[in-house]
Amino acid sequence: MFAYIVRRTLFSFVVLFFASIAIFLLVTLAGDPLTDLRQNPRVQPDDIERIANLYGLNQPLWVQYWIWISGIFQGDFGVSFKQNAPVAEIIGRRVYPTVLLMGTSLLVTLAIAIPLGVYQAIKKYSTLDNTATVLAFIGFSTPTFLMGILLQLVFGVYLTNATGTRFFYTSGMTDTGGFVDLVQHMALPVFALSAISIASFSRFQRSAMLDVLNSDYLRTARAKGLSGNVVYFKHALRNALIPTVTLVALSLGTLLAGAVITETVFAWPGLGFLFIDSLYKGDYNIARGILIIIAVLTVFFNLMADIVYAAVDPRISYD
Repeated sequence: MFAYIVRRTLFSFVVLFFASIAIFLLVTLAGDPLTDLRQNPRVQPDDIERIANLYGLNQPLWVQYWIWISGIFQGDFGVSFKQNAPVAEIIGRRVYPTVLLMGTSLLVTLAIAIPLGVYQAIKKYSTLDNTATVLAFIGFSTPTFLMGILLQLVFGVYLTNATGTRFFYTSGMTDTGGFVDLVQHMALPVFALSAISIASFSRFQRSAMLDVLNSDYLRTARAKGLSGNVVYFKHALRNALIPTVTLVALSLGTLLAGAVITETVFAWPGLGFLFIDSLYKGDYNIARGILIIIAVLTVFFNLMADIVYAAVDPRISYD
């Protein structure tokens, strides 16, 4: 197991190295961060040249990459071109809103999807199973931005107009700082972020549970006279959780990427909204910083998934 972890860790560093090159090049090719200054007639060419020298923008690409990646290893993500502040500080202020939104969304997803998938497998082809299947396909087919807009219209506009009371807010994180106000702001973006995840998680859990229910060891457990709850939840669910563990681990990194759309639609002040705003304004150091964070999280949670396999199912060995 230890040797496997070492090999995977080394491989992860290789993946991150190539990911960092791709991130740097793609963001750099998006445009010149000093475009606004060059188009401003009040800014002198000497001032633009001085700024380019300050940030190393007149250096060859490989030199710019080395300056950027070596700074990241030291915890320095560079300086924002627009805000003239360290990128690490700007990103740091947006971490809590994103973690709060993502964490709540993941908890809601697991709390609904796992029991739903298990029940669908146990009650295969029942009314609830067929209904949940149809809703899952609808969830798969609905883009996140469309889901967010529909939620804003139905629960943020139509419901408020019909009742004369605002139950949910359609933008921002909080107005008063209170818990109830926070929940009212979070409800719609959390649902928009969870809807597709619930659809995919429940289908995976249903499929995994159906595979396990047909296993020989479960027929043996039933033949011994064990109750249905013991058979389903003590013996079957443990093995059926393995695909879900994989899905959860893989989604933790990509959930941040999905939050980009949700946070933009709901103007949620997190990393996703900051990423879109930084690209729009040409603040490319911030965009690079957020992308490298997403890459690190994705690779890290992939590694964690493989390690957790052994804890979930002792039969799995990496020796």
